[in-house]
Order: sequence, then C-alpha cells, then structure tokens
Amino acid sequence: MTPIAISLGDPAGIGPELIAAAWALSGTEALPPFVAVGSRHVLEQAARARGLNIAVRSVGSLEEARDSFGQALPVLDLGDVAYAPGAPDDAGAALALAALDAATQLTIAGETSALVTAPIAKSRLARVGFAHPGQTEFVAQACGIAAEDAVMMLAGPSLRVVPVTVHVALSAVPGLLSAELIGRRSAIAAQALMRDFGLADPRIAVAGLNPHAGEDGRMGHEDRAMIAPAVAALQAAGFDARGPLPADTMFHAEARATYDLAVCMYHDQALIPLKALDFDAGVNVTLGLPIIRTSPDHGTAFAIAGTGEARPGAMIAAIRMAGECAARRAAA
Repeated sequence: MTPIAISLGDPAGIGPELIAAAWALSGTEALPPFVAVGSRHVLEQAARARGLNIAVRSVGSLEEARDSFGQALPVLDLGDVAYAPGAPDDAGAALALAALDAATQLTIAGETSALVTAPIAKSRLARVGFAHPGQTEFVAQACGIAAEDAVMMLAGPSLRVVPVTVHVALSAVPGLLSAELIGRRSAIAAQALMRDFGLADPRIAVAGLNPHAGEDGRMGHEDRAMIAPAVAALQAAGFDARGPLPADTMFHAEARATYDLAVCMYHDQALIPLKALDFDAGVNVTLGLPIIRTSPDHGTAFAIAGTGEARPGAMIAAIRMAGECAARRAAA
C-alpha cells in the first residue's frame, strides 16, 4: 500500500509535534507508513521542542518515503517558515494551506492511500484566501463532492456519531433539518460503514431533536414531522435504523451496545458524548468521499504548542483508522 499523506496543519499549533510523536511511536503502535507534507524544518524543530531525537528526512518521491519510513520521518518539503509554537502568522497559514492542497491532490490522484489532516486555524487561513468553513468542505470540493454529501463522523473506541447539522447556531438547527437531509446523511454514513469499516449491516440509532424525542408532539413537532419519516424511509430502503430516540438515554454503556452509529441532530448533541468518552482517541472521518480522509478530533491548541503537553493519541488513532479503511478499499 502507498503511504498515507499527512498535511502539516498550522505550524504554530500542535500538529507538527504530534506528527513527529506519531512517527516516533509508529513501531510500537504498528502504524502504516506515512509521509508528512509541509516543512522538514518545522517538523524537525517541533520534534526537538518535544524532546524527540528522531531523524526527519526530505524525500523526492512517495517510493522513497515508503522505503525510508523505518529510518526517518519522511517529508515532502514545500518550504520553510520560522517555527514559533503558539504564535500563528500569515506565513504559517499559507504553508498550512499549501500542505493541505498538496496532500489532498496526491490522495485524489491515488499516489497516496489516504489523507490525514492536522489541525488548522480557520480564521488565519481566511486571511490567506481560504474560503471554506473548514478542511472537510475544502477536501469535498477538491473531490468534486457537494458539501452536503460530505458527512462528518466522529469515531472513538466507545462511540461513533454523525451530526446532521454541524457548525451552525443552535437556534438555526430546526430550520435546517428535513427528513430528506436526515435520511440522506444517515444513508451515506451507513454505506461508508459497510465499505470502509467492515460492518455488513450497521445498526443506526437516530436521536430526537427535542427532550424525550418530543413526547408525541408535546415538546416540539420536529421529531414527528421530520425525524420519524426519515427513519421510516431508511428502514424501507433496507437499513437497520430506529428512532427518534431520546438523546439523554442514548449514550450510556448498555444503550451504546445496541447500535454502531448514533445520528444526532446538532453539533453538541454528538460531540459532547464523544469527547466525554473518547477525548484522547477521537477521530474525525469524512464519509461520502472517493478518498479516505481522517483527522484528529482536536484543534491547534496554540496555548500548549511546543510544551510537550499535547498527547498524540488522537493523531495515532487517525493514522491507524485511515490505514485500516484504505486497506479495506484496496481489498474490495
């Protein structure tokens, strides 16, 4: 299998040091080969700041990256910027954007087996021409996929969740929901679980929007008017789906054992239980793409960049999950 491409992320954040830490642990963690796309200098300095005595090597091809992975962290070098952890600037943002674009294009072209994206600062990227809400939408557009068909799943050892609406105000959620949107995103997620995660018949639990899933209309009409019809349509299409379910009883251990994916109506309904259960091992996976794309489920953490405090668990999990999904696609 060809190496996984990992974009650098913001060089002032924790992404570079976690890429270095993941390579340092790649043997004990049995990680597949990967190549960092960004800056050899930044990765080398980030590793030193973390106290890692590792070799970081610029490579000229993906074959060289694969062959040298056991001896050094391979880097497709796009140029240097000053390594200044915790102090983001426009030059660093421009490098982060260039790395994201290059890593994405390599994966779309099939030259790398999957894409892992280290965290960026969207406000900084906007200053250098980034016009997307986030990396998910950027990658979807590059793949020729409509943003609404690129489904964000957060996955950890204890739970997988899909928020139907993502980065919008809570007050806007009821107006954005529809039976068609809920059903479409749930179906995309179920198909991805079959294709990339090896689940022959994934069980889908769909959360209600209102307390107690609306209590038959006593607390809001959305659960009866939109969520129940979406679940019925999923069932009619052959998916193992149920709901709307009261969200407050969906996430304890016994409930989680009854489903493979929780489809939630808004951001915090999905991410609060995921982060409570799997904060250090959560992975952001984009479903519905022709490529595999994962990302650690955390941000740039500028406040602790360069201190060695950032834990590499989520980055390691993102790399491992990308490799597993890519292997399943290759074997299909």
